[in-house]
Amino acid sequence: MRKIHAFQSCSKSFIARTSSASRSLASQKFLASAAFSRPYTVSSAYRDFTSFFCHNQQWSTRIDGIKPSDITGVRGIAHAVAEPHLAHVAPAGFKEVEVLTPRHLLKIYAQLAKSRLTILVVLTAMSGVALSPLPATVPILLSTAVGTALCSASANTLNQLQEIPYDAQMARTRQRPLVRKAISPLHAAGFAAVTGVAGPAVLWFMASPVTACLGAANIVLYAAAYTWLKRKSVSNTWVGAVVGGIPPLMGWTACGGNILPSADYPIHFFLPSFLAEAPLDMSMIDNPLGAFALFMLLYSWQFPHFNSLSHFIRGSYAQAGYKMLCVLNPQKNALVALRHSLLLVPICSILFPLSGLTTWAFAITSLVPNAICVRGAWTWWRRCGEKEARILFQHYLWYLPVILALMMVHKQGLEWRRWVGMQEEVPSDGADVPQP
Repeated sequence: MRKIHAFQSCSKSFIARTSSASRSLASQKFLASAAFSRPYTVSSAYRDFTSFFCHNQQWSTRIDGIKPSDITGVRGIAHAVAEPHLAHVAPAGFKEVEVLTPRHLLKIYAQLAKSRLTILVVLTAMSGVALSPLPATVPILLSTAVGTALCSASANTLNQLQEIPYDAQMARTRQRPLVRKAISPLHAAGFAAVTGVAGPAVLWFMASPVTACLGAANIVLYAAAYTWLKRKSVSNTWVGAVVGGIPPLMGWTACGGNILPSADYPIHFFLPSFLAEAPLDMSMIDNPLGAFALFMLLYSWQFPHFNSLSHFIRGSYAQAGYKMLCVLNPQKNALVALRHSLLLVPICSILFPLSGLTTWAFAITSLVPNAICVRGAWTWWRRCGEKEARILFQHYLWYLPVILALMMVHKQGLEWRRWVGMQEEVPSDGADVPQP
């Protein structure tokens, strides 16, 4: 009762102060009715909505007084009407219009290209070059990297152009350049067109026509098929995995390798030494099975990597209306990640040594990272929690570079012990090696 009397006395004194000639009759009626009625408060749902879609940082700079979010009760409304200059937000609190200086424009281009994703795509393409048994020159290496980066930039920009209204609804993507109108859609479309033409052109003239066709196909798959399927079917994840598996094939074909078997390039199996009837034939290492092994590594890696990531941001996907497996069936989403985690074990321990890309020692050393990741995928599938999903996502961040590094160490025909001087090179003709 004391609180009610105190509240009414404060309200009455306020009405007395605001009854001057400068106050309109409508304001007085509003204040009088609000003073003796139930205090007005903004619902939690409304506050959550506005805090999600509005940038709260814009209220950070203000004059010493109240801010709009403080006006939630009768006293706040009364104070705002009595002293409106204190409730006014300073113009400096709003974000200034971005000026497209050359430096800032390059930053926007990097955001349109999704620079981190593009770097990953380029590195996986370079793994195809590094693991190819065929020799590669520096111009081939550089042109493959540049052409792949341009293709990735075009595909990512076209993807963002189609998803502007949906990116605006997701906290993870609402700061993208097209959403915040830092660049016009026409400008972004021009950037996508230039990079989409330049990327395959560089690959065609500097690497090989097959590599250029793979780059162009990846642009179409990602910007058309994958982007469209995201709002239609959960099969979008499988299409996206194919997109992720193509860059190593681009590096493989840039060196002159073949991805399809033929009479000149048949599939050859490299059995362990205790099972092989004939000595190792190094001329058969240029094997289409090696390209297939690289594709399968990146294809299967996509599922535990992306599925675990999508699990703890599934709320944003649901809000934007994307038909993702993590939204429709989280348990099956974790099961798919577990399946491909298990599939990576025979890919590393059987398929790669059998193709001749690595020695059979890789089958043993690759078991350690695979065992760690399979255990994490199993734990996530059993509990289906966000903590387990984050752990698995972190596992597969380091998994790929570790596996690729182990493949380089165990690459077939690459004698690291001779490189570091731990083993002397024996001449093929059997001549004595001169002693120093």
